[in-house]
Amino acid sequence: MATPPPGANLEGAPPAAPPPPGTDMTGICFRDQLWLNTYPLDRNMIFDYFTLSLFYDRTCNNEQLRMRSIHPLDISQLSKMTGIEYMLSEVMEPHLFVIRKQKRDGPEKVTPMLTYYVLDGSIYQAPQLCNVFSARIGRALHYIQKAFTTAASKLEKIGYVDAENDGGTPLHSKAGKETIDLKEVKRVDQILASLQRKLPPAPPPPPFPEGYAPPQTEEAEKDPETQQTAEPQPPAIDPIIDQGPAKRMKI
Repeated sequence: MATPPPGANLEGAPPAAPPPPGTDMTGICFRDQLWLNTYPLDRNMIFDYFTLSLFYDRTCNNEQLRMRSIHPLDISQLSKMTGIEYMLSEVMEPHLFVIRKQKRDGPEKVTPMLTYYVLDGSIYQAPQLCNVFSARIGRALHYIQKAFTTAASKLEKIGYVDAENDGGTPLHSKAGKETIDLKEVKRVDQILASLQRKLPPAPPPPPFPEGYAPPQTEEAEKDPETQQTAEPQPPAIDPIIDQGPAKRMKI
């Protein structure tokens, strides 16, 4: 049986055009069930399967070796070339294969760019570490700020009720309960408000590696002054929790 064309989907539709360089593809996955039913998924065939996906760059050095009938993962040949290449870094046959995209500038000088993994026949692009840290830190700061706001609002409500009671309004349920010190409440409220003002925003993520550009969002296009005056927004999507393998679009 002939090998399916690159980018073919399960329904047999025409192969999709490869995305432009720098496109974020962490939200999609590729799976060709016809190929998986025909060929074994092992270290000898995994790269042939990877070339069918939209993650594969056909200008890489591995493709040049394939055109010369040389094994595309032959490190003795790849080390003599410069440019973009793919390497099989981790193998747990037949369930997990990790493929690293890197730029080679010499026999011993390579710069990692992106990482892909094949999990039980489905190919995914691993999220950037800077994206994971940025999402986790942003989510933590969001909930910490929300906790401070909730605590401050409850303390203000307690102080308001206590002030009304001191003004002459009797409370039958107040007997036998511990008296609230209004000065202590205000002092704690001031401490919480001071900590909330000192809470720094999420630090900017480190620069992206060469060949990768973050997806443009609507918030990034807004005026910076508008973002400063707006209320705190929910945390950004977590590349691991919110975009796991089960939630990615299949191609």
